Amino acid sequence: MNGSPQAGPAFERRLGRLLTAVTYVAVGLLAIGVVLMLLAGISPLAVGPPFDPAQLVPDLRALEPAGFLWLGLLAVIATPLSRVVGAAIGFVKRGEPLMAAISVAILVVIGISILAALGTR
Repeated sequence: MNGSPQAGPAFERRLGRLLTAVTYVAVGLLAIGVVLMLLAGISPLAVGPPFDPAQLVPDLRALEPAGFLWLGLLAVIATPLSRVVGAAIGFVKRGEPLMAAISVAILVVIGISILAALGTR
């Protein structure tokens, strides 16, 4: 392994902060969505609209609860992805090509899974 002896712990701390930040953003977006639902008189237990990526930005601009809820859920899904991306970048910087390749392979598998799921709609 290249780099200083402290590169490992510092690297893990940075990744931990990234995960914490993404988690806070996700929780904040979900909380805003729930508050907007309550203000609109919609039960948080009601069935929500289906996910429509094209409607996400207009819903956010219009302060529609669905936009914040869907963006919050996407942030929750992005949390582990951000960990893998951060790890890949860190492994490249630390000179660990095998671990970087494994991280990229995980991202490829996730990408294929997403494409396969989109193809079944």
